[in-house]
Amino acid sequence: MTTRRHFLKTSVLGAGTVALTPSPGHLLAATASIDVPRRFIFIRKSNGIRPDEVALPSFSDKEKTLDAAKQPLEVDLDKHELPSWLRALEGHKQHMTILHGLSCKMSENGHWSYSSVMGAYKSGRNSLSGIKRATIDFELAKLFPSPFGHVELSLTGNYSTFRTGIVAGYSAPAAHQRNYCYADPQTAYNELFKSVTDAGAVESENQMLKFLQEDEAFRTHVLKGHEKLKLSNHVRSLEAIRERNRQVETMSASIAKHLPEIDKVHANGGPNASTPEKQQAFTDILIAALVTGLTNVVTYTIDELSTPMKGIPGNEGDHISIHELGHNGGYSGISADTIREKIRIGHIDQVATIIDKLKQVPEGKGNMFDNTMILYFPENGEGHHSWGTEAPFVVLAGENCKLDIGGRFIRLPYHGTEGHKTLGNWYTTLLNAHGNPTSHYGDLDLEMSRKKLNQTGVIKQFMG
Repeated sequence: MTTRRHFLKTSVLGAGTVALTPSPGHLLAATASIDVPRRFIFIRKSNGIRPDEVALPSFSDKEKTLDAAKQPLEVDLDKHELPSWLRALEGHKQHMTILHGLSCKMSENGHWSYSSVMGAYKSGRNSLSGIKRATIDFELAKLFPSPFGHVELSLTGNYSTFRTGIVAGYSAPAAHQRNYCYADPQTAYNELFKSVTDAGAVESENQMLKFLQEDEAFRTHVLKGHEKLKLSNHVRSLEAIRERNRQVETMSASIAKHLPEIDKVHANGGPNASTPEKQQAFTDILIAALVTGLTNVVTYTIDELSTPMKGIPGNEGDHISIHELGHNGGYSGISADTIREKIRIGHIDQVATIIDKLKQVPEGKGNMFDNTMILYFPENGEGHHSWGTEAPFVVLAGENCKLDIGGRFIRLPYHGTEGHKTLGNWYTTLLNAHGNPTSHYGDLDLEMSRKKLNQTGVIKQFMG
């Protein structure tokens, strides 16, 4: 089997590549200093994760009391039973962290967070003026350059049908810029792997270029303020995408070895594909994009409140509204809580698939998962109508993880108390551990500020 290390040395990546923003010289230096890149997969879910859903069923009475009182708590996962919806990860407990107690009040809560949960700011429903900074996924992508820089997938819809094509995303490459995302598996497949599937498309105007050219920023009349900035940013993006396409074309032979198979049900946007089928296809594409070196960072909105839920096991005949589940609406005699758990189980099955497949790809002295971190989290905190006081994360990280968190359930001090940590602290920790020594990433929490509680910097206990 061709190892990824050999692939990197014999492909365009080994000589330095051009991402969407840095200069070629910057990338050459960065790539030369990195033997094996770190990879990050952000998996966003809707409808919150309620605190009791991550509690360990085998907690002792003392641990149950501390958890219920939202007091600091840390236990080893290998001594405990996982919640039923996390059981697919039983064999990966040594790589798992259930991270509880973070708050996200500086981002938007309620039904949708838009880009705010990834950037730790209020985004004003994703208005351009509300996008304050590059989101955490883009910041990490800068540290580990790749041809695509960052890939965003989004399984969303309008409650009755799925979105298709290339649409506005939730991540942000910089202040006042909105990312794009692939809304259906076939489009993602076509765009990411076109150097193999349709080589001529690399030199032609592809869907991405058309999307950018048709965007409102190119309506050049009456451009002011952020619109002028948006226009110039899109022009640079067009140039970068053309250069990226030329780079990817030279990788086509290596990409062909890891090309995923996409079922015919996904053709033309896949209107008849079930939700689990779409999730599985996106998982296969995500894995292939990482293995081929097209990207080192993927953000995947695995569902949002408007995503149609079709073909859920046990509810195959139902067209389920995630929003309705949030208001305790059941289907076919099955309770909302049970269906919500089925949805989470489906998500975690995809996480387990990613881990299993990355572990099969040799890299360095181990495998690709050794250098990968998967972060599964609710975009809107602790519930359907959340307050942002708790934002649980389930983290899976390989042997070479830069943080000292593996194999544990960790509950941090509760919001508004001494020692509490926010989403900003968590992202600051990720950046510092991987080469960006920023003093603090994200906005501050107003309540914490009023109480004069320290809320800046890394989570020191996590730094390995």
